[in-house]
Amino acid sequence: MAEELTNLLISEHHPMDSLLRQDRLPHIWCSGCGLGTVLTCFVSALQKLELDLNKVVIVSGIGCTGRAAGYLNLDGFHTTHGRAIPFATGLKLGNPELKVVVISGDGDLMAIGGNHFIHAARRNMDLTVLCVNNFNYGMTSGQVGPTTPTDARTSTSPYGNAEHPFNVPYLAAATGATYVARWTALHVRRLERSLIEAMNKRGFSLVEVISPCPTYYGRWNKMGDALEQMKQYHDHSIIRHRTDPAEADISLGGEIIVGRFVDEDKPTFCDLQREAVQ
Repeated sequence: MAEELTNLLISEHHPMDSLLRQDRLPHIWCSGCGLGTVLTCFVSALQKLELDLNKVVIVSGIGCTGRAAGYLNLDGFHTTHGRAIPFATGLKLGNPELKVVVISGDGDLMAIGGNHFIHAARRNMDLTVLCVNNFNYGMTSGQVGPTTPTDARTSTSPYGNAEHPFNVPYLAAATGATYVARWTALHVRRLERSLIEAMNKRGFSLVEVISPCPTYYGRWNKMGDALEQMKQYHDHSIIRHRTDPAEADISLGGEIIVGRFVDEDKPTFCDLQREAVQ
């Protein structure tokens, strides 16, 4: 009885209760996965921004990260695989007053959704994209993906990946994003700050989060348990603000360049459309 009362009091007084769908909890992410931390950072950033939550919309695709939209007590769309950005684009064009945030994974955004990603950045659509990169398709047994480092092992590259991976910040910057940052799931304060900056930025903003996947990627690459994998990511991270994103490639076991790479102002797609019809 005492334990039940304690749990009730804790749940009733958690500062993030209002932004989480209690009926969907506890979440089903694996132990050691960084997604719970990323979601916490995002909710904390929202609270500090003090936005009108009736005008905030979360859009996600398919994958482990895509479940975030279902856990948030906000208007949201859990879209088909790879189509989070076109759904988000339609929402923004239909109601420019909305704050539209895409939360999805590297497989969803960079593979089947890659074409949508580069063109939304090129158009400078007023969207914030949070890409959680765990280097594999974690929801479907850890297959090789578009961000899997060369030589990394996965369930479909058991002898090592032979393909050069996408450098997500470089891709975003090269195609026109106005704000580009990368952190790991261990840089919680810096990640929260970047999310605030990204959501305050007009135009296409990207925050990439390097997140552990101990169940598949970590196990295939003999990175130890979840805590050991997280420690490796943290220890290998080097903060270099304003570095050229072209120099931020990630190799297996190598350094992970993190920081705020791009922060600039330019007209959004909606700005240019309004000018064109005047």
